[in-house]
Amino acid sequence: MDATMVLVAFVFGFFLKQVGLPPLLGFLAAGFVLNAFGIQGGEDLQTVADIGILLLLFSIGLKVRVKSLFRPEVWGVASLHMVVTVALLGSFIYLLSYTGLELFTDLSPQIALLIAFALSFSSTVFTVKVLEERGEMNSKHGQIAIGILILQDFFAVIFLTLSSGKTPSPWAIALIGLIFLRKPILTLMKRSGHGELLILLGLLIPLGTAALFEFVGMKPDLGALLVGMLLAGTPKTNELAKAILSFKDLLLVGFFLTIGLSGLPTIPNLAVSMLLVLAIPVKTALFYLLLTRFKLRARTACLSTLSLATYSEFGLIIGALGTAKGWISSEWLIIFALSLSISFMLASPINNLAYNIYAKLHDFLVRFETKERLSDDQIVSVGDVDAAIFGMGRIGTAAYEDMNSRYGKRIIGIDFDLNIVKELQAKGWNIIQGDAVDYDFWQRVQVNKTELKMLMLAMPNFEANLYAAKRIRARGFKGTVAALVTFDDQIEELKKAGVDLVYSAHKEAGTGFANHVCTQMGQKQLAELQSL
Repeated sequence: MDATMVLVAFVFGFFLKQVGLPPLLGFLAAGFVLNAFGIQGGEDLQTVADIGILLLLFSIGLKVRVKSLFRPEVWGVASLHMVVTVALLGSFIYLLSYTGLELFTDLSPQIALLIAFALSFSSTVFTVKVLEERGEMNSKHGQIAIGILILQDFFAVIFLTLSSGKTPSPWAIALIGLIFLRKPILTLMKRSGHGELLILLGLLIPLGTAALFEFVGMKPDLGALLVGMLLAGTPKTNELAKAILSFKDLLLVGFFLTIGLSGLPTIPNLAVSMLLVLAIPVKTALFYLLLTRFKLRARTACLSTLSLATYSEFGLIIGALGTAKGWISSEWLIIFALSLSISFMLASPINNLAYNIYAKLHDFLVRFETKERLSDDQIVSVGDVDAAIFGMGRIGTAAYEDMNSRYGKRIIGIDFDLNIVKELQAKGWNIIQGDAVDYDFWQRVQVNKTELKMLMLAMPNFEANLYAAKRIRARGFKGTVAALVTFDDQIEELKKAGVDLVYSAHKEAGTGFANHVCTQMGQKQLAELQSL
């Protein structure tokens, strides 16, 4: 990526950020503009994009709970959705061959199914970005969406492997031995500390595994994903995921640029892309219908579905394979890129408004719920307590410990991550699973009729804290609402939403540290300090 590409990507990304859209849409637009001026990406940009994808899949793997992939609502929905989508979309595309449209002329049923298969996936890059920005990677709907995406990625990798005509090396069976490297790698991570060595290791692990997989004839992307899953489940891997976050985001800019640089769109290409985008509502509705059939609540199914309402970057990879094999013309690769870009542009504002969309469509969406609910997807109530803390991360747990010393069992902690809930419950803490941005949760909780005096919003996502504050006040809560912020420019908006006290995590950390020290020091030591 040269300076021109970086500048154009920044300008477009910055502009879209100002109008409330994700910068990644600006990066896509930047690619098309650069293409229009005859600028090509080249091998260097493709290398940056490839590394970005490897880091993305590795970071996904670090956060995946393997057991969740074997749940019916994940593998069942992923499999059924792909089969039905390919059948319906493939039939639609084949019927278009009778319309006389140039790109669909003489299209065989097999090629129609290939195109439908390429369009049946949802974007891993987009979904992960949406969930990370909202801090919902570990939520119920986030884990379901990620699980479905991982299975889709497996399906794509299997297809690419079989279609490439390359047979994996007999040495590929030796990759099973990676299981025995988990403990040594985790030990190496611990001994690398918390600085630059840990970041370098975070780059080395996926790149090294990808090279190993490629050496034995396997897809390198699969290697990065699997090694992440192998290492998942420890505090150090969570730290590693955060350490490489900025590098991953930076390198993914290269990926979005390569989509735009893949070809200059024409009017016919754009028309076909718009036609294919019309299938996204069908894909989306099918996801929702299947998820609710597998006993998920309307809200969980809705949020999972909206995050999956895109086409996928794997469509480009499959399209590139089809072009290389001579199955489809090179124009289809541009069409796939345009369809992907348009799906991102439509899905971004929809996901930004996901909570409000569910609230407005609540009465309609709940009609699709089954009578039986999954045990870990129930609505809970806070009960009669004096104070409640939403978000049991580092700040939330510290606040709970301090408040617990004042109120005892009259305080409750709430988090959407079931693993965190179970871990803290094992300590004897009064913790329940719940989500402060869950419309149904606030519909059930009668905060104005309980003895609740204080609500503390300690979630890392500003939008979640803001939405929760609005819902709390809308339910008639008259007590004190306190919220956590990361940046000072978020304070005013929270106060307008009804937040009484705002805590700036960075600014007031020093104040909290000083108060803690003073509390722990004896009166004599304090007197000596004051006399200096």
